Amino acid sequence: MCGISGFIDKQQRSSLGVLQNMTTSLQHRGPDASGYHFTENAKVQIGLGHRRLSVIDLSESGKQPMHFQHFSIVFNGEIYNYKEIQKELIDLGHSFISHSDTEVILQAYSRWGPSCLKKFTGMFAFVIYDKEKEEVLCARDRAGVKPFFYYFNNGLFLFASELKAFHEHPDFVKKINSEAMAAFIQFGNVPGELCIFDHCHKLKPGHVLKFSFLNSELSLQKYWDVYDAYNKPKLGISFTEAKIETEKVLKKACDYRMVSDVPVGVFLSGGYDSACVTALLQKDRTEKIKTFTIAVPDIGLNEAPYAADIAKQIGTEHHEFNCSMQEAKELLSQLPYFYDEPFADSSAIPSMLLSRLAKKEVTVALSADAGDEVFAGYNRYDYLMKHGNFLSKTPAPLRKMAVGLMNTIPAKSLPYFNERYNFANRYEKLKSLLVDPSAKNMMLSLSKQYNDQQLEELLSRKIKFPATAYLSEQLKEQFYTPLSYMMAVDYQTYLPDDILQKVDRASMSSGLEAREPFLDHHVIEWAAQLPDEFKYNKGIKKYILKEIVHQYLPEDKMNRPKMGFAIPIEKWLSEDLKSTVEEFLSDTRIKQQGLFHVAPIKKLKEEFFSGKTELGLKIWYLLMFQMWHKKWME
Repeated sequence: MCGISGFIDKQQRSSLGVLQNMTTSLQHRGPDASGYHFTENAKVQIGLGHRRLSVIDLSESGKQPMHFQHFSIVFNGEIYNYKEIQKELIDLGHSFISHSDTEVILQAYSRWGPSCLKKFTGMFAFVIYDKEKEEVLCARDRAGVKPFFYYFNNGLFLFASELKAFHEHPDFVKKINSEAMAAFIQFGNVPGELCIFDHCHKLKPGHVLKFSFLNSELSLQKYWDVYDAYNKPKLGISFTEAKIETEKVLKKACDYRMVSDVPVGVFLSGGYDSACVTALLQKDRTEKIKTFTIAVPDIGLNEAPYAADIAKQIGTEHHEFNCSMQEAKELLSQLPYFYDEPFADSSAIPSMLLSRLAKKEVTVALSADAGDEVFAGYNRYDYLMKHGNFLSKTPAPLRKMAVGLMNTIPAKSLPYFNERYNFANRYEKLKSLLVDPSAKNMMLSLSKQYNDQQLEELLSRKIKFPATAYLSEQLKEQFYTPLSYMMAVDYQTYLPDDILQKVDRASMSSGLEAREPFLDHHVIEWAAQLPDEFKYNKGIKKYILKEIVHQYLPEDKMNRPKMGFAIPIEKWLSEDLKSTVEEFLSDTRIKQQGLFHVAPIKKLKEEFFSGKTELGLKIWYLLMFQMWHKKWME
């Protein structure tokens, strides 16, 4: 795991010093070593920078940038099946001087070109410079586990693992992209290929980008798409057969992610996903797997007792970390630095805490993210399956009346329900579903904090609403089911835009490599073809995954309400962070920025502090943007 950065500068205003500054800004991603390749001629300056976190082949022979023939590479990630590909290349006459997966990528590219990507099982973002063709190829893994940003303006092409590297180049123009800002306010992240700055983009998952020095042309090509898996007939097999094969696919994915020359552990919560990964890894091993759990009891985040029980049942070497609410709050001021594009998922805070503590014991940790997207675990799937038809059949006047009534009743005033996890936010979402209960709107409304009308009232200038993968129509009619539709959309939106960004920045903030078994492309390609009822069965989410876990852990120990991994935003904002809200959302600051209207923000604050806690996330999104703005724009 590493950090990469670099440039192709046809204006020739770059230097080795600029490359070093860009790369040094990513030191937290690769604390073990640095490497640079800078070259220039009459037409262009080329810089490749690398920060190394040594995981495979710890020797100098694994150092980057790496060169082979007329190719050079900088690479962030892991290719888990690199030994198999290496053997194939050796059989074809290749020889190797290292034991690193980086050299395997380089030689595979020299042999097969971009088609080598289809052979890779792993997480990756890399750039290969071809001296003969005078071009670079940039590639990102299928799911988007590893980040890749690029910038192209006035003959300057920049790339990096994180945006902060671009700020180190003197010709980088940091002008806010209004579409990206609007999308952030709605979704809490900047989605898809959008970036918060003009002329800047994310390379989409499953894509390659080529940049030719000769004609300054950028070309994008897709090499993998999750819809290719969903646009196939469901498998005609029994549930028992499906369960056996699913366990095999998952076990292989988990075992691959234990390939390392440094200590490896597993993040273990009290839930099914991490229990599944841990159980499958431990079952054939005599050496105890290291597992890690964090608890912040005074903010209600405490799955530690459940995790400890699971660890005892499975037989792992378990490590439990307890943190205070104060430790969690102290991380708030660091979020804009490590999440250098606006980001509002509050679970970034406990994720950073867990990564810092795990780093004391291991360099690599397996995380069980994507179990929900692959095996239908989110509550929104539950809402769709249980309530979608009912809401659609309810007459529109009745639904409108219900919304009007809900607007007069704050979420916190409803007994019993107001104690449920994330109830205030769900209460707000229900209003939107009552207005339009279609599957597409259900997906959009459950993903947005501000609807289009609220956003237009908030922003000081009219914006063009960006097209996102939430509106995708790639799922063919003959394979359409509401569940498949929502899961495919989540895999292309919430997963890479929120979950994977969160985990990457949180783990890398401590120089810890996070690996995701559920994101092995073989897992989703298999699971997408399973019948819906194998994943969601009579109200049971992740049915097939739970049945696998029950072979290793008693059902009565696992069946309990989902706790989540988020902080109590509404409580924080209304108490300890009230002065922070007033500072960053003050009338004076809003006027000076000129990005938002003052009146709607003033009204939002007044209603929230008067007891409408369901508005907490709206306040949080604005606060996260304002804190980012102060760090990077002021």
